[in-house]
Amino acid sequence: MSQNKLSIAIAGATGYVGLDLTLYLSNHPKIKISYLCAQKNIGININKLDNRIKKKLPKISNLKNVNWKNVDLLFLSLPNGQAQKITKKLFGYKHLKFIDLSADFRIENANEYKKWYSLNHNAKNLIKDSIYSIPEFTKKKIKDYRIIANPGCYPTSIQLVLLPLIKKSLIDIKNIVIDSKSGYSGAGKNYKNKFSHKNIETSVHAYGIEKHRHMSELDQQFKKIVKNKFEYCFNPHLLPTFRGMLSTIYVKTKKNISIKKIHKELKVFHAQNFFIKLLKINSSMGSGNVLDTNNCEISICKTRYKNKIVIFSAIDNLVKGASGQAIQNMNLLYGFKENLGLE
Repeated sequence: MSQNKLSIAIAGATGYVGLDLTLYLSNHPKIKISYLCAQKNIGININKLDNRIKKKLPKISNLKNVNWKNVDLLFLSLPNGQAQKITKKLFGYKHLKFIDLSADFRIENANEYKKWYSLNHNAKNLIKDSIYSIPEFTKKKIKDYRIIANPGCYPTSIQLVLLPLIKKSLIDIKNIVIDSKSGYSGAGKNYKNKFSHKNIETSVHAYGIEKHRHMSELDQQFKKIVKNKFEYCFNPHLLPTFRGMLSTIYVKTKKNISIKKIHKELKVFHAQNFFIKLLKINSSMGSGNVLDTNNCEISICKTRYKNKIVIFSAIDNLVKGASGQAIQNMNLLYGFKENLGLE
């Protein structure tokens, strides 16, 4: 750290998430962006790719040209399988820390990672040095780790609602249905090549039916707090909008647990969590309020059945679901104010 500023590098700076990372970090008072790395557009100014970025920054370069002795933190916004190789190669630099926005360090069991992502894990020995970090749940632990696994967007929106309720045994853990919808930016810049759906920018599409990769994260995190059998149905959809996410979660409450009790417990749990905005009971909502923010907006609503409620959770998939959460993790990792650069 030089001149009281953290020297950072971003690998994958020109993707949707990488550009948001660059935008927010360029305005962060404790950050010096030393390297912006990509495989294409070498030598150009990043504001040619995103005119929201106003600060004068280093030109896009190749990761091979980085002087790692002068970097404190590396953000990895890369396709699955790449971050683990780079982290393994660079882990010998004892001062260097890593925030990985791919799935490479989210899954604590290398065999499970291979099962869900069809990739061998090339840095198995480093998994123990990583932490899966939704900041609202890891504030006291994160400083003990050099590798931060930034969670997926869908699991973030879901766990911020469900984990506090499951821990308090307020809901039936065998009767949960999760319907999530995301803007197509979540699939990256090559989204048209990833999906066979026609008219992806003008219609709604269900995908990942029965088995979506983010279920591996949910399974792992739920099992940590639930001893009995846990059952849930999850299905994602792509919306004809660039960014934004809304998860609709249907739950059955335990006997004699009212909707006011559910609301109170979430309010108490998130009381010190700056980015969690819990609305009044039965508030209608969408993703509009959270776009381009690191906020998660939550609404708990009645249904026509006394013991069944629906909970809405909205985030920006590129911010709280990726870049903003990564910066929030960084702030906690280095002892900065949690919302610094994200206000």
